[in-house]
Amino acid sequence: MIPRTQNAVLGMLACGAIFVACTSKAVPIAPPHASTSGAQVTSSSGASMTGDGGAGGGGGADPSGDGGSGGSGGGGGSGGDDLAEGPSCAGGLDCGGTSCCQRLAVAGGTFPMGRSLGGSDAYAGPGDELSEHMVTVSGFALDAFEVTVSRFRKFVDAFDGTPPAVGAGAHPLIASSGWRESWNASLADSRATLVSQLKCSPEQQSWSDAAGAHEDAAINCVSWFEAAAFCAWDGGRLPTEAEWEYAASGGKENRLYPWGGDDPTLNPARAASAASGATALLAVGSHPAGNGRWGHRDLAGGELEWNLDWYDAAWYGGGGVACVNCADINGSESRVLRGGSWLGDASRLRAAARLGAAPSERSENAGFRCARGL
Repeated sequence: MIPRTQNAVLGMLACGAIFVACTSKAVPIAPPHASTSGAQVTSSSGASMTGDGGAGGGGGADPSGDGGSGGSGGGGGSGGDDLAEGPSCAGGLDCGGTSCCQRLAVAGGTFPMGRSLGGSDAYAGPGDELSEHMVTVSGFALDAFEVTVSRFRKFVDAFDGTPPAVGAGAHPLIASSGWRESWNASLADSRATLVSQLKCSPEQQSWSDAAGAHEDAAINCVSWFEAAAFCAWDGGRLPTEAEWEYAASGGKENRLYPWGGDDPTLNPARAASAASGATALLAVGSHPAGNGRWGHRDLAGGELEWNLDWYDAAWYGGGGVACVNCADINGSESRVLRGGSWLGDASRLRAAARLGAAPSERSENAGFRCARGL
């Protein structure tokens, strides 16, 4: 689970910073405003995607460009390709007037990943965010919202203990990034067991055995394995750490927060965080003033989000330095968590902030969203 202060235990390397051992009662850890002003393309299945376009505010150096920028607090331009919706979207699910399964296209490009010492994202953060280095990602689609209880319920209803096929949920450009047979034992062996594991916090778990008042809240109390299995089942995958930060920082705009540079402590409307008094049971997308450059909600605040990568505090000085569609897929202890949570303070809500936890851990302030290729 994640502790009640996101700044506690920053020296715990094995847990990447602020995850502690999960017990039968999880304790939480700990924002989103760019308008979705860019043109949207809605597929025949209802998936809506916003592409990259326009000109806008700057961040770090960008040798290859990312197709233009939408400005601080702005959405992108032209739309992307149609994508079929997965089974979690069958029948339609509404999140504040928008499909809970909406996906937004993110135009690929090169951006400065990590924290700078004097740029637009400079901050007195921990050393695992250094050094800032240029990273390239290909275009991808990312869920506009964190995966909701309503979407996860369809996975649970279909679950019979069968794990994903070997290789499922892989990044199409990263070899050996899909499901591995050795992970099978880390999934529940039955629906009943899975349901029991989702009850990690009587006060803040979003799951209920019967559909209830919090179907539009983000699912929490999920392990990395369950997040990866859901995305594979739904026809997607977990985003890489590089993809996630690219979307959260606005690509080459190198934003401090998904919406820009203003402090969410002073403007609580930016994020579902400690400053706004949020809880784990808040509906996804409740803070549109904090939307990211491409229109994604809750990239800061809400729930921490599992990423594909293993967590390595030294990754930016090692294998992650020369990064073109890369991910750390060969670790052994902790998986990456990004985005801060409803208990997060301003430091943890930054686009460059990194955390890690054992993939079997579950917490009331950890959830996920899925990615797909374009």
